[in-house]
Amino acid sequence: MSKSDLELEFLSQIRALGLPEPEREYCAIEGRRFRYDFCWVQQRVLVECQGGVYSYQPSHASASGIRRDAEKLNIAVSQGWRVYHFTSDMIRSGEAARMIEKELRRKE
Repeated sequence: MSKSDLELEFLSQIRALGLPEPEREYCAIEGRRFRYDFCWVQQRVLVECQGGVYSYQPSHASASGIRRDAEKLNIAVSQGWRVYHFTSDMIRSGEAARMIEKELRRKE
């Protein structure tokens, strides 16, 4: 399953749960090019779908990729965002959507 397929699966689950539509490819950090797969701006919730966790592609698994991902996470958290990272199995099982549902509903 490609990362884009994974994102579409997650979005489909979010819609099925009747949750607010997230923004996609959201730049939450001013002055940086970091993009987050999904964002609920008002609730300050960001989601990253980690589709390549079990692949051998070096982008996120390389030392520079891991460092970049850590920096991206740490800056967002320091600015008051709640950031969720989900693997493909978490998305396919529905666990990811249920976690976001719980997070968004507790803020209503």
